[in-house]
Amino acid sequence: MSDSARASSASAARAAHKAPGRRFSGADLLRQSVRMAARDWRAGELTMLLLALVLAVAALSSVGFLADRLHQGLERDARRMIGADFIVRADHPVDPQFSNEAKALGLQMATTAIFPSMISSMSAEPVSRLAALKAVSAAYPLRGALRIATAPGAPDQPAQGIPAPGTVWVDQALLDALKLHVGDPVKVGSRTFKVGAIITRELDRGFGFVNFSPRLMLREDEVASTGLIVFGSRVTYRLLVAGPRTPVEKFAAFAHARVDDGKMRGVALESLKDGQPQVRETLDRAGHFLTLVSLLTAMLAAVAIAMAAHRYMRRHLDGCAAMRCLGVSQRTLRSLFLLEFLGLGLLGGVVGVLLGYAGHLALLSWLGSLIDVVLPYPTAWPALEGIAAGLVLLLGFALPPLLPLTQVPPVRVLRREWGEEARTAWAAYALGIVLFAALLIVAAGEVKLGGIVAGGFAAGLLVFAAIARLALWGAARVVRSERFNVGIGWRYALASLERRSSASALQITALGIGLMCLLLIAMTRNDLVDGWRKSTPPDAPNQFIIDIQPDQRAGVTQYLTSHGVPDAVLSPMVRGRLISINGKPVNPDQFKSDDARRLVDREFNLSYTTSLPDDNRIVAGDWYGETKQPQISIEEGLAKTIHVKTGDTLRFDVTGLQIDAPVTSVRKLDWGSFKVNFFVLMPPAALQDFPASFITSFHLPAEKSATIDGLIAAYPSLTVIDVGPILAQMQRMLEQVIGAVQFLFAFTLAAGVLVLYAALAGTRDERMRESALLRALGASHQQVRAVQVAEFVAVGALAGLMAAVGAQVVGWQLATRVFFFYLNFDPWLLPAGIVVGIACAGVGGWISLRHVLSRPALQSLRDA
Repeated sequence: MSDSARASSASAARAAHKAPGRRFSGADLLRQSVRMAARDWRAGELTMLLLALVLAVAALSSVGFLADRLHQGLERDARRMIGADFIVRADHPVDPQFSNEAKALGLQMATTAIFPSMISSMSAEPVSRLAALKAVSAAYPLRGALRIATAPGAPDQPAQGIPAPGTVWVDQALLDALKLHVGDPVKVGSRTFKVGAIITRELDRGFGFVNFSPRLMLREDEVASTGLIVFGSRVTYRLLVAGPRTPVEKFAAFAHARVDDGKMRGVALESLKDGQPQVRETLDRAGHFLTLVSLLTAMLAAVAIAMAAHRYMRRHLDGCAAMRCLGVSQRTLRSLFLLEFLGLGLLGGVVGVLLGYAGHLALLSWLGSLIDVVLPYPTAWPALEGIAAGLVLLLGFALPPLLPLTQVPPVRVLRREWGEEARTAWAAYALGIVLFAALLIVAAGEVKLGGIVAGGFAAGLLVFAAIARLALWGAARVVRSERFNVGIGWRYALASLERRSSASALQITALGIGLMCLLLIAMTRNDLVDGWRKSTPPDAPNQFIIDIQPDQRAGVTQYLTSHGVPDAVLSPMVRGRLISINGKPVNPDQFKSDDARRLVDREFNLSYTTSLPDDNRIVAGDWYGETKQPQISIEEGLAKTIHVKTGDTLRFDVTGLQIDAPVTSVRKLDWGSFKVNFFVLMPPAALQDFPASFITSFHLPAEKSATIDGLIAAYPSLTVIDVGPILAQMQRMLEQVIGAVQFLFAFTLAAGVLVLYAALAGTRDERMRESALLRALGASHQQVRAVQVAEFVAVGALAGLMAAVGAQVVGWQLATRVFFFYLNFDPWLLPAGIVVGIACAGVGGWISLRHVLSRPALQSLRDA
């Protein structure tokens, strides 16, 4: 019996002796529970429970505080972040029926058109850069304000209207790239404008591909004179509306009826709840991944709490038996434990919430440039949810082992018999698991994500436990066989593990889950992150040229070849819309995936060639080669997304004409090469008679950047995209998310260490007793040590093997579904996991049992 258990039972016995047959009053129960908690704390019985609880609450509440503030900020600034109350967005001029309806409802209206184009200075040596042009109507923006400055570093102020006729507004990046000043002329297409002001803030800019380029804003009624919008130009048109709530809701209902029910293609709707879609999408993805990390921490903490509570119960077994024999009722015991652990849960919850609040400030610092609005203070909900999570974890996983102890008759407890009352523990565990699953769903913010995480965790526990039980059973049978001559240490160690198979399987499962999380952290840092960074080769194309017209093809090729770019291949690009699969019309609503709906709701870029591109490989079917019959080679990911396979027939609408062709091959592309690739390829005979533009990509060293200026001077209508700055911006965003995730991984790492310690300490008392018995029966120090070493090697090797396999599977899922690159199987991870498992089990065992061999057997038996 532990010192705290003796003290608790003695105190309760004195109380029962003073008032035999009388129930404890509420004050008596509270005082006794405080005494028990104080003694357990001094004895170190509650340290593990409290640490695991604080870590879980801190991880959950840090993400909760961040999500709460983001939600409030996005809701508050929604109107300013979209510049309106409602938006109709299309890849073609917006249908007049929308503006007519808005006018009939008395709503304010504004329009914008966004497209990329090359902009040039008018100096003696012209400099050209790609810019994101935004043509705006007179009323833009309807909500919020654009801010401009008259000179670099000058105070900015809200813009009054839009650029004056003949002038444009640009941001500082474009001004610096073109080496211009406010008031200088700039060439936009076939027109020359004067730079009128510098844009300092544009809330509705977004994070779309084109918007990574520097901004140039001009009047909508002056776009036609530039001659920039031609066939093949990619333009996003937006109709903005604003007004009183009721008319806006009527307009939204009208728009949804036309777009959703009318099946309008290439049209999307944005409302206040969307905020800034690109920002929200980026933050949502980061938030989901951070939530997964916090849920992983909570799950590890639940395992650590259950293991620590199981050991707590065993160490208090004799004390509770004495209390029951001295007249303490079952109800009193349950009340004492409930009050003690309720107080512990409240304390751990409060400390965890405080730590989580500090943690969310660190998360905000890592995600700072993604969040460019002043966020309001958080509400009390994340704190309340954190404390509730702590109570669910503690009461759901710590109390179940103690409930049967309070229900069995005193004699049966003294004889260490559990009987039917042990079923109560399983029922309590079941209730705790259900509550914990509900907690995960609430913390995740959606049923699907929380359900998958909770279900996956439960499945992992069952699989690990089943494998552990089978492995122990098989190993014990093997060493008993006469065919295998193993030492006494291995024979006794495996027999001992099998004898207490339930406890051993629980220990191996907890150790395996903890090691899996630790290995996964290492893989995330070293393989996933580094793999993403290295997925793009150093000589990957950094320049894309689009909108090359057929009559410009030969001249562009000759110019690039003469300027040191001989390997630039101009690929034809034909715009077509998928309208049917196997004769059945394609409707975005028939697909569950958002990606599938977006793909079929827009035009595809089709291309034609006779040779398979170098970075493509056929994974199904056969390459069509030189045939003149219409055939399709489709990209593997697209085929899976829209549920297409070889043999299916697709129909595309190209400039009003329809093409039917069977899918004869499926290709896997190397998107990391940054070469020009297409989802759909056909033979030249199928598409070469349709209008097409051309596209190419190539690598251009920084010292040859003037090559682009000369090309644009010769062909002003070309669009040259330098993806270097775009990739750098995306990498900065990824680095911020990685930093925030790895900050939360610190909580997970600490929880994993707790699980390892709790798993190894869970059977420490039994091992001490067995080791002392062996010594009392005459076993030498060397023999006892051999048994211990064999047992720890078996436990650590099995847990490490399962952890390595689990980490590899989860890491592969992260690589393919989150980071989107291929992760090769690492054969060294399996032996590394086994070695780490053996090392952890060995170190933990040595710490637990290092004093057993140096003390008399009688003293070890008494302490055990």
